[in-house]
Amino acid sequence: MSNNNSKSLESWIWDAACAIRGAQDAPKYKDFILPLIFVKRLCDVFDDEVNRVVENVGSKEKALKLINKDRKLTRFYIPLRPENLDESTWSVIRKLSSKIGEQLTDFMRSIARENSRLQGIIDRVDFNATTHGQRDIEDDRLSNLIEEISKKRLGLKDVEPDIIGRSYEYLIRKFAEGGGQSAGEFYTPMEVGLIMARILDPEPGMEMYDPCTGSAGLLIKLQIALQEKMNLRSKAKYAPLKLYGQEYLPNTWAMANMNMVIHDMEGIIEIGDTMNNPKFREGNNPDQTGTGLKKFDRVAANPMWNQSLFNQKTYENDELERFPAGYPPNGTADWGWVQHILASLNDSAGGGGRAAIVLDTGAVSRGSGNQSTNKEKEIRKWFVENDFIEGVLYLPENLFYNTSAPGIVLFLNRNKSTGKKDKILLINASKDFIKGQPKNYIPEENQHKIVDAFLNWKEIDKFSKIIAKEESVKNDYNLSPTRYIHTADEEVYRPIGEILEELKELEQESKDIDGELKTIFQKLGY
Repeated sequence: MSNNNSKSLESWIWDAACAIRGAQDAPKYKDFILPLIFVKRLCDVFDDEVNRVVENVGSKEKALKLINKDRKLTRFYIPLRPENLDESTWSVIRKLSSKIGEQLTDFMRSIARENSRLQGIIDRVDFNATTHGQRDIEDDRLSNLIEEISKKRLGLKDVEPDIIGRSYEYLIRKFAEGGGQSAGEFYTPMEVGLIMARILDPEPGMEMYDPCTGSAGLLIKLQIALQEKMNLRSKAKYAPLKLYGQEYLPNTWAMANMNMVIHDMEGIIEIGDTMNNPKFREGNNPDQTGTGLKKFDRVAANPMWNQSLFNQKTYENDELERFPAGYPPNGTADWGWVQHILASLNDSAGGGGRAAIVLDTGAVSRGSGNQSTNKEKEIRKWFVENDFIEGVLYLPENLFYNTSAPGIVLFLNRNKSTGKKDKILLINASKDFIKGQPKNYIPEENQHKIVDAFLNWKEIDKFSKIIAKEESVKNDYNLSPTRYIHTADEEVYRPIGEILEELKELEQESKDIDGELKTIFQKLGY
C-alpha cells in the first residue's frame, strides 16, 4: 500500500471520528469510535480468513460450518452472520436501522464472549448509555459513524498491519490534541517514542515492559525499532519481542489492548495500580505472588509528571524493596517511578537491563545548589554514586499534549559497559524541532541525530557532552543538559519551563522554611 493510500486512510479514519459531532467534539467520543473501527478491522479480516477456507472446501456455507467447529482456523471468531452469506460480516452492523445503540452493544458483547482476548476490551462500551435520561450518543449520530466507517475495507489484502496500526495511532494522537490534561495519560508523541525505542536498541526475543502503558504506544514502538533493525540485517524471520504492560485506567487499558491487536502484535497488558500493586512478579504468570518483581531487558515509560497521587505510605509499606534510594516528596512521584523501573530491570553480567523514562525537566535538577536537604537531590545522588544513569536527553518545548513544558528522557543502565562506567551522556535537543500546530515536532533527521549521538556516544558542540561522575558532583547532582550544554540563544534566553520550575522550587522552599519557623516559635511558646 503506498504512502498516498496511507494518508487517505488517516484522512478517512479522522472523517469517521468527526461523523458524530465534528472535529471539535470527536475526542469526547473516543471510547465509542476506537472500538467500532477496531471491530471493522476484525470483521474484514474474518471475511478474508473465511474466504481462504472457502478455497479449500468449495463453499462459504461449508467453510463457516468448519470454522464453527474449529474456531482456531481464524484469529478471532466473529459470530455475526448476514442473511445473505455473500455479504460482508460488517454488513450486519451497517444495516442496523432501529435500536442501533442497543443492538450494537449486544453485538460487541457477543464477539467478546467468543474471544477471551477481547473480554473487557470491546464489551465494556455501552452504545445505548444515557446520562440524566439523555443518550450519550444518539442513534442517528451512531448511524452516521457506522456509515463513515463502512466506506473503507480493512482486510488483510486491503491494508497491512503497520499501515492500519499507524492510522489507528494517528487517530489516538488526534484525540490527544483535543484531550486537554487527560491526553498525557494515554499518548506520548510518536517521535519521542521512536527515539526512546531506537536508543534502547532491543534484540529479538527480549522482554519489554511499560509500567504505565497508556495506549501501548511505547511498547509498539519498541517492536517497530526491532523490525527496522532486522530489515537492515535482511532478516525476515526473528523472534518478536515479549511485551508486558500495566495500566491503571480501564478505558485506557482497553485502548492499549485494541492498539496491540490492530498492530498485529501480542503482549500481556494488565490492569491495576502499578505503584501500589505491580502485577508482574517473579515467574511469567502476572497473578503469581512472589518475593520480587519480574525483571525485564528493557523498560520504556512516560509516567504522569509530578504525580501527587502517592504518599509516604505507598513507599513505606512496599514489600518489594523498590525504593533503596529514599522516598520522593509527596508533591511528585517522579523518582518513585524511576526506582520502580530500576527494580524491574535485569542485572545480568552480560549486559544489564536498560530503561528510558520521560519526566519533567525539574526531576533532574530540583534541589541542586540549595543549602537545605532535598529528597529528590538525595535520590539523584544515590543513582549517580551507583552509576545507574546512562544519559539525559533534554527535549524541545511544546511536544506533549498536556503541557508546553519541554520534558527530559532519563536513560538507566543496570550494568554499563567499561567505556561508559562513571560517565553520563547529556544531550540538549531543545533546538531540534519544527514549529507545528497545535504542537511542535522533531523531524526525522533530528531524530536520527539524537539516536546516533546516543548510541555512538558522540560529543557534538552545543548539542551533546559526556560528563564524568565528578563533574555532576561538583554541580550538586544537577543532571540537566542545559546546565552543561549551552546554545547561542540560551546565553540570552532560558527555557520558560526551566524558569517556572525554579520559581516553583523557590516557592516550595519558602513554604518549608515557614513550616520550620512555625515549629520553632511553637516550641518557644509563641
